[in-house]
Amino acid sequence: MSFGNFARKVRDTTLPYRHRVSSLRSCVQLYRPIGFKATLSFLEAEAGRFRTDEAALLRALSTLEASRAAWQAELRTYAAARRHAKKRGRRSPHPTDANPNTPAHWYGARRQAALHAVRFWHRRRLAALIDDDDPTSQSLAECVQACLDADGHLTLVQRRLLISCIDQLATRLKPVRWNDNSTDYFRTRDLLTVARHLETATSLP
Repeated sequence: MSFGNFARKVRDTTLPYRHRVSSLRSCVQLYRPIGFKATLSFLEAEAGRFRTDEAALLRALSTLEASRAAWQAELRTYAAARRHAKKRGRRSPHPTDANPNTPAHWYGARRQAALHAVRFWHRRRLAALIDDDDPTSQSLAECVQACLDADGHLTLVQRRLLISCIDQLATRLKPVRWNDNSTDYFRTRDLLTVARHLETATSLP
């Protein structure tokens, strides 16, 4: 079922309330720019306790729809730019070109949502990802704590350390096949996810 169909179910007052909440979760399954659980958490922080409050449920849906609409607008802009590039003979995008086909941040509240995601990971999962034998994970944990202590800011030195962590994690992830060492793969992937959120949360406005 499409995002629009699930959104209509969220607004359908003839449905049992739990079904409407479930439909919002289905919307988030289809558009979860900061991850499924973190997106739900951000919507609750922005809209209120939507699991029990109808007004909050509708606010949460509107917040999600606004972000998704902004993402789709960027997709259309990107598609137009690619068509123009192809007419000029550039058949494939450059590896460094931004590609919005998979949303990597929250459209409309980019830094705010990323900071919420960092807090969410720090509260729920980050400690389990840190390994005493892995200096990169320890450095990332230091950057996360510094960001949270400074309400979303890093010093220049800390940002350089974060960029180094991202480079190391991305390099480490490339040669690892998930079925060769699934534990290491998913741990590295999750650390890189946290690092990317942190990079967005601490970027300049």
